[in-house]
Amino acid sequence: MKTNGQPYRADGAFARGRVRPERLASPGSTQTISARVIDPAILRDEDIRGIVGRSVDAADAAALGAAFGTLVAKGDGRTVVLGFDGRLTSRALAVAFARGMITTGMQVARVGLGPTPMMQFARVQLRADAAVMVTGSHDPPEYNGFKLSVHGRSLTHAEIRRLGDIAGDGAFASGDGLMLNRPMLDAYVERLSGALILDHPLAVAWDASNGAVGAVLTKLCTRLPGRHVLLNEMVDGTFPAHHPDPAQPDALERLRKIVVAEECDLGVAFDGDGDRIGVVDGEGRILRIDQILLLLARDVLQTHPDAAIIADVGASQTFFDEIARLGGHPVMARASRGAVEAKIVETGALLAGEINGHIFFGDQDDQYDDALYAAVRLMNVVSRADCSLAALRDGLPQTFDIPELSLPCAEERKDAVIDEIGARLAAAGAEITAIDGIRFKADEGWWLLRASHKRAALLARCEGTTEAGLVRMKQALRQELERSRVAAGALEDISNN
Repeated sequence: MKTNGQPYRADGAFARGRVRPERLASPGSTQTISARVIDPAILRDEDIRGIVGRSVDAADAAALGAAFGTLVAKGDGRTVVLGFDGRLTSRALAVAFARGMITTGMQVARVGLGPTPMMQFARVQLRADAAVMVTGSHDPPEYNGFKLSVHGRSLTHAEIRRLGDIAGDGAFASGDGLMLNRPMLDAYVERLSGALILDHPLAVAWDASNGAVGAVLTKLCTRLPGRHVLLNEMVDGTFPAHHPDPAQPDALERLRKIVVAEECDLGVAFDGDGDRIGVVDGEGRILRIDQILLLLARDVLQTHPDAAIIADVGASQTFFDEIARLGGHPVMARASRGAVEAKIVETGALLAGEINGHIFFGDQDDQYDDALYAAVRLMNVVSRADCSLAALRDGLPQTFDIPELSLPCAEERKDAVIDEIGARLAAAGAEITAIDGIRFKADEGWWLLRASHKRAALLARCEGTTEAGLVRMKQALRQELERSRVAAGALEDISNN
């Protein structure tokens, strides 16, 4: 696709004079990107990610950038927002990916180092056709890759695999694109601080996990009322403090201690690129994501009483029951970001979440997952309550559960095991949901078994309304697994919560 070399006018944000254009190739001499065979292992279900220097490098990034630009151009797109996280390899991979996109005629707005939600905010503000975030998300430091979306929708696995095919064939679009510097940090901080509506100030501990949210939190906390304690706010792509995944209890250990020692109302932690949240109450107890979602849903349903609220298949049954009791419309989705996004479009849901920490709002803003925005909205809920977050948590329906377990299972057997167990339960007249694996429901609890998308394993969760109910749910699941010749000793090894 050929352009006239001028920034594209979307809503004025890409127009001449608003941003500084910067060419990565001289006019009339577009650089050539060579075909590149991409390791299929990095073309994952929802993004592209691998170990830098082993399965992905700058040449791969350039070819994938050209392939992505080709895909966007085929859909008549011309503008792309580009951000990158604080990993040591992110800036170089971003430059290479941008170089590939520019050779296809893309107008690339570079928003700089920051969290994935800041990049998504930029996409909405600039009305860009597509978006790229260079990030390894919550993976270890040696990993990196790309989160990709077109028209606000994450690419499907088939589309991601198609990028690999385009890169391998070298069948790239051709054009004369531009790089545009479009910093978004200040505008994003303004958006977050503007969403805070407190009845009284709070004391909050924030753990940036040495990730890309650090620069945002440093600015944001100077604008917020109350007392704020910052942990690991220096961006460091080696993640020296702890693994950057708030879904892992070990990653929240220091935050828990600080919240108690500093007598904070709550503590909040983020993953490496700021789209996953972890929350600790004033007593240092970790809240499950479905508990956070339920507290947020109560707030949303006050102004939108019949709204659809989404959680994935791993959420507590009490979540779905409580949403219905409050007058909302509970919706269960498959456990993936793309599946949740699709359900949002299908149902018009105003709040959605994944148990791994992604939370989407749609009642006041365009739908994308933003852990920082979710933290601000949770602060609003706590401030307006006549009790502490710990008391709000204790007021939720109490259950007994185990964290998600990974049970080894041969790759070629994973789906067959799910099918076998589903068929047996259906024949017995059991109450099951099969949108993502098998979710079995009984009066005293439920269990979930689904195939891992990343490794040769089955993933299992169990919950009971009582401790005895949890024991029986684990026993029921173990019996089904053993009937399909899957070792399930881990279900007995783990203690009840």
